[in-house]
Amino acid sequence: MVLQNDIDLLNPPAELEKRKHKKKRLVQSPNSFFMDVKCAGCFTITTVFSHSQTVVVCANCQTVMCQPTGGKARLTEGCSFRRKAD
Repeated sequence: MVLQNDIDLLNPPAELEKRKHKKKRLVQSPNSFFMDVKCAGCFTITTVFSHSQTVVVCANCQTVMCQPTGGKARLTEGCSFRRKAD
């Protein structure tokens, strides 16, 4: 366990910064991101927001790719994703 006095405030460890609230980090950064989701049926790629509040449907085969939850969107089984580059 790391005590509060043992941390260098100008260079905090990455794992501690990741656990902090998005506005209390040394440099503010959002928790959300865009991702490319590949459909399990027709293998088309769709760009989806990680905290999407609507159901995302494949444009070709009309299958549901992800469903909203209280926070992050839940991908359906069989769909793969990768985080978009900044």
